[in-house]
Amino acid sequence: MSFRLAAYAVCIEGGRVLLARHVPPKGESNWTLPGGRVEHAEDPFDAVIREVAEETGCDAVVERLLGVDSRVIPAAERVIPGGPEHQNVGVFYQVRITDGQLRSEPNGEIAESVWTPMPDVARMRRSSLVDIGLALAQTLPATGHVAAVPVGGLIQH
Repeated sequence: MSFRLAAYAVCIEGGRVLLARHVPPKGESNWTLPGGRVEHAEDPFDAVIREVAEETGCDAVVERLLGVDSRVIPAAERVIPGGPEHQNVGVFYQVRITDGQLRSEPNGEIAESVWTPMPDVARMRRSSLVDIGLALAQTLPATGHVAAVPVGGLIQH
């Protein structure tokens, strides 16, 4: 099984959430939260700030830890066939943008970042990470954990 530790930013302002359009080398694009892999020996707190800057061009501050999500993606459901099962552990933070202009990620897989009205999210092809992050932000569970989001239709791994 492969493993990834990642940190994700949930940025909500004025009824809008900041989403990033991920365009993988293979497969269809989808919308996700700014964020990504925590580098070796990096603190997830620092990783989320770095990832927001890299993917969106904006500076951010962490306001609070929202929670942690762990999911296993079966080998048969991975985008790239032939790989093993994959576990992704995501640390979700409530983040506020403090400066910068939204842009695409230079030499990366984020084609654009946009402030999206919350009601529009349900109609977008998106990563399940978006739904997990929004559920954590809206409910602020004391455990830092929400139920798994079913994958299918517009919601992807």
